[in-house]
Amino acid sequence: QVQVMESGGGLVQAGGSLRLSCTASGLRFGVYDMGWFRQAPEKEREGVSCINWSGRGTNYADSVKGRFTISRDDAKNTLYLQMNSLKAEDTAMYYCAPLSGGCLRSDWTRMTDFAYWGQGTQVTVSS
Repeated sequence: QVQVMESGGGLVQAGGSLRLSCTASGLRFGVYDMGWFRQAPEKEREGVSCINWSGRGTNYADSVKGRFTISRDDAKNTLYLQMNSLKAEDTAMYYCAPLSGGCLRSDWTRMTDFAYWGQGTQVTVSS
C-alpha cells in the first residue's frame, strides 16, 4: 500500500522561508519522478515543481522559479521543497505525489494518474 505524508508547513510572514518534506512508502521511491502540487481555497490544484528519478532534472512553475528549490534523498525516501521569499499568493495546501509520466514533459502537471495523495501540509503566508 502506497502512503505519502507531507510535513513542514506553517504560518510565516511574507519574505520568510519554509522547508517542506514528503516521505513515501510502499513504492520504489528512487525510480519515480516526484512532484509538489498545491491547492488554494476555491482554486484548482496546480503543479509547483517536480524532480526526475535521478535528481538531475527539475521543473518549476513560473510563479515559483528562483524562489523554490526541489530536491530528493532516495536513501530516506524523502522529497523536499525549500521555499524562500514567500508571498501571500503561495498560501495553499501543499501535496506531493509520484508522477505517472516524466517530470521534464511540458505537461508534467497532468501526470497524476497514480492518485497517491497524502493529507497535505498547510502553508499560510501573512502579508
